[in-house]
Amino acid sequence: MGGKDERLFLRDHLAALRTVLANERTFLSYVRTALALIVSGISFIRFFGSAVTEALGWALIPLGLFTLATGVRSYRRMAVLMEEEERRH
Repeated sequence: MGGKDERLFLRDHLAALRTVLANERTFLSYVRTALALIVSGISFIRFFGSAVTEALGWALIPLGLFTLATGVRSYRRMAVLMEEEERRH
């Protein structure tokens, strides 16, 4: 008992767990970046009086929302792929 097949199964299982954690970590990075963009945009609009910084602020908010949407889409797509792969095996 405890032969090569069992070690291979454990290694594959741990690799799958690392992939899940990497997907979650990537999603959280997207969320962090999106929040930073949105908060920066609001700050530029609220606290700086120049038209240029206000325009930059209004540009950063949709960019932050787009980043968040991209992160959600990427996370869901990878989760579906991982689930399909798990069902195959």
